[in-house]
Amino acid sequence: MNESLLYSCLLFLTISAYSQEKIIFDDDFNKSELDTTYWSYDLGDGCPNLCGWGNEESQWYQKENIKVKDGFLHIKASKKEQQYFSGKITTKDKISFQYGTIEVRAKVPNGKGLWPAAWLLGSDISEVGWPACGEIDMLEYLGRDPNYLYTSLHTPASHGETINTKRTFVEAIDKGFHTYKTIWTKEAISFYVDDLLLYTFSPEIKNDQTWPYDKPFYLILNLAIGGNFGGKEIDDTALPQEFVVDYIKVTQ
Repeated sequence: MNESLLYSCLLFLTISAYSQEKIIFDDDFNKSELDTTYWSYDLGDGCPNLCGWGNEESQWYQKENIKVKDGFLHIKASKKEQQYFSGKITTKDKISFQYGTIEVRAKVPNGKGLWPAAWLLGSDISEVGWPACGEIDMLEYLGRDPNYLYTSLHTPASHGETINTKRTFVEAIDKGFHTYKTIWTKEAISFYVDDLLLYTFSPEIKNDQTWPYDKPFYLILNLAIGGNFGGKEIDDTALPQEFVVDYIKVTQ
């Protein structure tokens, strides 16, 4: 086969594979406000059932700290008097899917105590609880740990502890937009940043305890403040700060 014909065949296969991808969900935040067809707000401090959102976090979530403007989602962390405020949105009971490629282009804030995240939870969480529902953390950044990205999974076998995880140095991660991608199949879950493979999770034995990932999950975007993982030390002088999302897309 000559070089020109080989190139043409490879190009055809690439285009065919791409064209077969189905968009499950896509939001580029180009409307004037949050599209509540897809998204719901989580509000308050998690009380009475999950005070501090299960992590002793310091923020009160409110709608006022979430804005859609100029094609971007802005989630703002702020402080007024002695209270911290921020925002959290989810697709629970609106958009869920099983397997796919999830892609988020976002810019993280900096400052001790800030904890932006893009993640997924099993849609059966109301029935089975956490961590039985499973959790996929495709982006977690800690202001107390500059230039490091965390990608993690929580399973019943790990009792919710973060043992299936990778901490990766990403130079100047808080200086601009980066693309965070997770490829989830029935065999493995792989995490990428700017198309660089970071971590692949694929336990040899897959059951409800080690692999609660053969069922639908929903999406979450939030900016936490403080907490067990975000850090008890919060730099008030860094506030306000924003977690800015350009788009989020799911394909199969």
